Amino acid sequence: MKRTLVIVCVGVVLATLDLFIVNVAFPAITRGFDGVALSTLSWVLNAYAIVVAALLVPAGRLTDRSSRKGGFLLGIALFVAASAACAASPDVWFLIGARVVQAAGAALLIPASLGLLLAAYPPERRAGAVRIYAAMSGIAAALGPVLGGLLVTASWRWIFLVNVPIGIAALVAGRRWLPSPPRIEEPAPDLLGAALLALASAAVTLALVKAEAWGWGSPRILGTFAAGVLLLAWFLRRSSAHDSPIVELHLLRNRQFTASVVAMFVFSSAFAAMLLSVVVWAQTMWGWSALKTGLAFAPGPLMVPLWAIAAGRFVHRTGPGPLAAVGGLVYACGAVWWATVIGVHADWAGAMLPGTLLTGTGVGLTLPTWTAAAAGSLPPERFATGSALINMARQLGYTVGVAILVAVLGVAPGLGAYRHGWETIAGLAFASGIASLALVVRRERIELEPVTLDLAQP
Repeated sequence: MKRTLVIVCVGVVLATLDLFIVNVAFPAITRGFDGVALSTLSWVLNAYAIVVAALLVPAGRLTDRSSRKGGFLLGIALFVAASAACAASPDVWFLIGARVVQAAGAALLIPASLGLLLAAYPPERRAGAVRIYAAMSGIAAALGPVLGGLLVTASWRWIFLVNVPIGIAALVAGRRWLPSPPRIEEPAPDLLGAALLALASAAVTLALVKAEAWGWGSPRILGTFAAGVLLLAWFLRRSSAHDSPIVELHLLRNRQFTASVVAMFVFSSAFAAMLLSVVVWAQTMWGWSALKTGLAFAPGPLMVPLWAIAAGRFVHRTGPGPLAAVGGLVYACGAVWWATVIGVHADWAGAMLPGTLLTGTGVGLTLPTWTAAAAGSLPPERFATGSALINMARQLGYTVGVAILVAVLGVAPGLGAYRHGWETIAGLAFASGIASLALVVRRERIELEPVTLDLAQP
């Protein structure tokens, strides 16, 4: 079981880290392709976000039916090969194409990884394993600026090359030690439904990532949003009548699952906006390098595993709702601190550090708790599909958060704009805490063993 936990955590760390590490390297990538328009280069970021969001749920459904181990290994292989291609890109369009393949690999391995983890552990131990899994994902996202700053000092190509040896190690270990849960015997899933969901997700994500460039009220944005909503309505109608839908709607009628997913979506918006705001502020307003920015932010990610473990020891007393609500409130306090204290003169210890510690604490209390609560409500035959919905909510939340921050900051942001941005982030985090209070967990779900990080046993 412990081997399974380590291997799947490596996979999800790769996929999550790559989503955020490119943000820090983007200025260096821009300099590497002289003469290319900024609107074209933006697709290095946007293509990955759109494809991951679009394919997560269909990929999860297919791996539930075929092979979770096979889906995980195929996802890792695609991700590693595409990472090598990204590093060797001769031009920007080659890089964008490789990022699309990278995203397809991530969309396969993420739901399969959590599906494998849930199948490997008995019910009474799943919450602890999932808490560690979710904490590792949060650490990977938060450490993106740190690792990105280190690697960019050598070359932006290293942000992709670093994936190759780690991914190959995970591939070899996974083929040897990952279990092979039994396949679910059922009719072929609704392929048209899968296409509708993928297109709906892609349309909504595209509208979000391009809203600032095209204009929030422009016909292209409104039309793309409308297309996404219509495709989603068609998908829901088809799913309600199909014998083997991609997503059984009864999953969404589960209060524990739905409350966790909604809260995670809202909090992920605050999380992504926070990461981007701090990175951009430190580099543009304080004039720090990418490396210095990453190192200054590092204490926050260090709080995540500490508080994830502590939360595991308290959740059996309080339940996940109140615990996650406290985490959302602590996170909001970190953003309020920045909005109140940070000024134009660089001040790490007095201005940045307290907010970083508070937001890191909030992440440790919330993301693992929601992931464990949502996963604990899933039936075994839908582990990968349900985890895909969880991660899709997180992915879309990241995109919404960045779009909101960009809209609040405007074209020429100053101190006032950033303060408004941090106030908005605090509001989102507080709202996620309120959403957490909708969690109602049966007693047998709550009485779980404390979380430990003892990974020495196989």
